[in-house]
Amino acid sequence: MKSTRPVSVLMVCLGNICRSPLAEAALRAAAKRKGVAIKVDSAGTGDWHIGHAPDRRAQAVAKRLGGIDIGHFRARQVTRDDFYRFDHILAMDEANFRHLSLMRPADGTAKLSMLLDHLPGHEGTPVPDPYHGSVEAFDAVFRQVTEAAEGILRRLT
Repeated sequence: MKSTRPVSVLMVCLGNICRSPLAEAALRAAAKRKGVAIKVDSAGTGDWHIGHAPDRRAQAVAKRLGGIDIGHFRARQVTRDDFYRFDHILAMDEANFRHLSLMRPADGTAKLSMLLDHLPGHEGTPVPDPYHGSVEAFDAVFRQVTEAAEGILRRLT
């Protein structure tokens, strides 16, 4: 018998204040638009921003380009338990992918991939970190993760 449990996805970047919360928000919004039940969260490989809200520029771009309020999101660090709690863990870049690969338990059940592996023609491409960049860099990341969210829904649901 097929499970009726929604697919679960964890988005992971370095600090969980820019790319991964934007990707989480984009996937939640895309799933809502399509009426797809999906569990989505985000985390960082680093611990610097635990408990902090997303970067103010990430909050602004989510609101401006997506009409999405992410001010209530709070950064957390990825844990070994996440490899059992989620069906898919999606890294934003190669460094985070390597970090996740090293911490992954041998019996972890989550499938690990990079976010843009789910966007045809962009497999293996990193989502650039906009943290030290301009507002335009945040705009570009939001557009990229929004496009990837559509690809994820086509592949995972």
